[in-house]
Amino acid sequence: METIIRCRKCGKKMESTRVDDYKVKFHCECGFSEYRPAPSTSRAINPHYSKDSLLALRVDTKGGVLFEIERADRERMELITIEEISMLASSDYDLDEVLRGVAEKTAKRLGVDICSIYLWDGEYLVLRGTYGLSQSAVGEAKLRIGEGVTGTAVRERRPILVEDISKDPRYRYFPETEKEQYRIKTMYSYPIFSGDEPLGVVNAQTVEVREFKEDEIYFIGVVANLILGAVKMRKRR
Repeated sequence: METIIRCRKCGKKMESTRVDDYKVKFHCECGFSEYRPAPSTSRAINPHYSKDSLLALRVDTKGGVLFEIERADRERMELITIEEISMLASSDYDLDEVLRGVAEKTAKRLGVDICSIYLWDGEYLVLRGTYGLSQSAVGEAKLRIGEGVTGTAVRERRPILVEDISKDPRYRYFPETEKEQYRIKTMYSYPIFSGDEPLGVVNAQTVEVREFKEDEIYFIGVVANLILGAVKMRKRR
């Protein structure tokens, strides 16, 4: 059965064009376009699929064979997601819809359970977009600078990684987020600044203890800059 991809702008059926082994471009006659990862099944039967992208084998000093996912492959998929987020940030969608989409794409690319975006309104850091927490918390969950891990990241002007938030007294629970927040273990908070002025925070959270790799941390930083651009662009309108 053919899978129909519909335009998120006008609702019409979109045409597709394979860009490379890893992504497909969907485009609509209204001018809207977006990129999506190529399905694994189509990659498997694609005669042009690069052998270099297959699962790598490495032999250790004891002669054992280790299977590993190449960092280059993970970074390639992160670049695809960054391109998708960049297109979303520069779209005509309102800011709340953009932030919700950015949170979802970021969470799915990193494989984290929760991604949340807080913006500074001059008094509070306010939850404006989330994937994994209750949507009813959007606009309701608020923190002052210096409050919680999120507010501490802004006050100290640096990212903060907490391996197990149940052991960190700074962590703040919100009743608005319902039960999801009580399952969180690892949390990474990345503050966003416009010059010297705070703009917000991106949080990535997991329900199991998780190590964030160097390229994943860099990816979150890039996403933070795209959020900054999206906010600034809409302020100029």
